[in-house]
Amino acid sequence: MPRPLDTLPDASLRQFPRPDVPPPDQTEDVHLIGICGTGMGALAGLFHEAGLNVRGSDDGVYPPMSTHLAERGISVQEGYDPAHLDPAPDLTVVGNTCTPTHPEAAVAREERLPQQSFPEALSHHFLRDRRPLVVAGTHGKTTTTGLLVHLLRHAGVDSGFLIGGVMEDTDQSYALGTDAPFVVEGDEYDSAYFDKRPKFLHYRPQSALVTSLEFDHADIFVDRDDYRGAFEAFVGLLPSDGHLALCGDAPAVRALADHTSASVHTYGLAPHNDVHAEGLAPTDGGLSFTLRMGSRSEDVQLLLPGRHNVQNALGAALLARREGVSPSTIAAGLASFGGMKRRQQVRGRPNDVLVVDDFAHHPTAVEATVQALNTAHPDRRLVAIFEPRSNTSRRARFEDAYGAAFDAADRVFLKAPPVRHNDDPDAMLDAAAVARTIRGRGVPTEVFEDVDDVLSGLTDALQPGDVALLMSNGSFGGLPERLPEALAEAE
Repeated sequence: MPRPLDTLPDASLRQFPRPDVPPPDQTEDVHLIGICGTGMGALAGLFHEAGLNVRGSDDGVYPPMSTHLAERGISVQEGYDPAHLDPAPDLTVVGNTCTPTHPEAAVAREERLPQQSFPEALSHHFLRDRRPLVVAGTHGKTTTTGLLVHLLRHAGVDSGFLIGGVMEDTDQSYALGTDAPFVVEGDEYDSAYFDKRPKFLHYRPQSALVTSLEFDHADIFVDRDDYRGAFEAFVGLLPSDGHLALCGDAPAVRALADHTSASVHTYGLAPHNDVHAEGLAPTDGGLSFTLRMGSRSEDVQLLLPGRHNVQNALGAALLARREGVSPSTIAAGLASFGGMKRRQQVRGRPNDVLVVDDFAHHPTAVEATVQALNTAHPDRRLVAIFEPRSNTSRRARFEDAYGAAFDAADRVFLKAPPVRHNDDPDAMLDAAAVARTIRGRGVPTEVFEDVDDVLSGLTDALQPGDVALLMSNGSFGGLPERLPEALAEAE
């Protein structure tokens, strides 16, 4: 688990008595610090749907979240200023990017304003009287959460939900809903500067799903055992009458069954799982397979490419079945799911170059995404463009894994990781070393220091018939928007 607060050098600023938070029915005015983040913006939308007066601030006020909030009449102030908390709101939600000396977070602490982290606020105001279905895992949780929401809604269940991504078909990442289930993407990252526990420990799971378990977030977890311990604590929250769905293809995930009193079922590609897939076959951009659920079987046409997406679909199917959705309805729902934005999202086809945008950043996710696009488009040259941007992906410990992650690509463009003021130079990833490894495995690779140079190199290198796969957990300097435009102009 993340380091205890009292071991941190600024512990005196992180440990303080927080006033009691008013009950939801006595909360009218909410201020969110860092409102334009994906999760915080969705939480702001939930508060707005619940009829509260919602406002917030951020230093990164730009579309699409700024537009989304403005369309709902949610006031967003550019930059951070203690004056934004005057008059004092009934509740201040402190985003986990805030430090103890953040100008608004500090005044909330010093003025003893009622305050919560993002996961605390979500749990306190929206999960207490619902049946939380929480989807967790190192990879795949965003797509699996979206799939589960889609299956429930396809079956006529008006579930509430909050996802760390936007559904392609509905352009939604949240909804209050009216029925008992509330589907939540459970993130293992920490909650706030005053609460270093993983977010998913706040979510009161009645049912839970774990997609995968590999070491990540090296900036807050000490090692693999520490990281695994967070998931063991999470599944331990399930009540004895709850349910846990585990990806049975992964031994580390299956082992979590030993840490819960809830009933456990597994899903995956292997036939030993309670829910599994048979007869995988590529289709036009996706996969077909037979869904096996006990004695029932259904043919499925999945629009998403990649074996990992079949696993995601099976996990969502297992939880949907536990919620009473029939296998035939599940199969029809899987066939109509259009995916999540920034998860193998097609950004354009200028000059017959297929530009695909993906959030992949962990080595395993990068490898799975590259392989999925290679399989989905076997007759096209695959050019993979990757930016290691997350705190973990920028670290040297994953250099070897990244070096082996691009074998299914035909050419690789690497953007050197951004350097931040508190980085330890000795611990940072060497993009040139990764490139040498990739080249040694037979894939031509180039390294670029600047996004503009990446764009220029791609404009020169891409040819009609290519797939350009962009991978970053950030905006990638606007490349997903700029590359299709540049290729169209060149055409």
